[in-house]
Amino acid sequence: MSALDSAVRAASYTGGQMLGAATRMIAARPATKPLHPRGSVVQGTLRRVGTQGLTGAGWLDQAGEDLVLVRQSRAIGLPPPVPDIHGLAIRVPTEGGRGGDLLFASTGLGRLTRFTLTAARSPYRRPMTTLLPYRTPVGAVLLSAVFRDEGSVKLAWATRSGGWHPFADLSLHTDPSDHADMPVSFDPVRNVLPGLELYDWVRQLREPSYATARQSRRP
Repeated sequence: MSALDSAVRAASYTGGQMLGAATRMIAARPATKPLHPRGSVVQGTLRRVGTQGLTGAGWLDQAGEDLVLVRQSRAIGLPPPVPDIHGLAIRVPTEGGRGGDLLFASTGLGRLTRFTLTAARSPYRRPMTTLLPYRTPVGAVLLSAVFRDEGSVKLAWATRSGGWHPFADLSLHTDPSDHADMPVSFDPVRNVLPGLELYDWVRQLREPSYATARQSRRP
C-alpha cells in the first residue's frame, strides 16, 4: 500500500469515526433523528449517462432515468445562517421495491478533503461526498454531489484519490424551501444500490451510527 493509499485509508477511517461519535453524542437529545433532524423532501429525476463499464458497478455503469426522493438537511440542525454540515440523501428505486440510498455530506473534493466533513452556511457553495468508499470491481469508489444551482446537482465518482468522473444529473422538481419534511429514513447500510458494496470496515464504522439512529426512532 502506497503512502497516499495509507493516507486516504486513514482519512476515510477518521471521517467515519467522526460521524459515529457525532451520532452518539447527538442521539441523547429528544429528536426522532439524532443527525439531520430537520430537512425538506422533494421528488427529483436522476439521469445516469452510463460509464461504459468503467467501474464494473451495475448501477454506475448503466444509463437510466429514475424518479427519486431527495432530502436536504443540516446535520446538527443549527438555524441558518449559522454554518452546519449539510446533507443530501437520495432514494433510488430498485427491483423489489425497497430502494437504494445514497447519503452525501459537505466535504471537499481534494485527495484528502473528500474524506473531511466541512461546515458551511449554504449547501450550494460546498461539494458533498459519500465520505466513505464503496467496493467495486475497479476498487474503492467514492461518490460526490455538487450543486450547479438550487435545482440541479451533478453526481460523479472517483477511485480513492483519483479524478472525478461525472455519471449523472439530478434535477429537483420543486424548490426544497417550499416543502416540509417527511417521515422517511435513509439507511445506506441496509439499502445499497447494485454493484456498490460496503467494505466490512466501512460497515463496522457505519453500523453503530445507524443502529443508534434506528433506536432513536422507536416509540
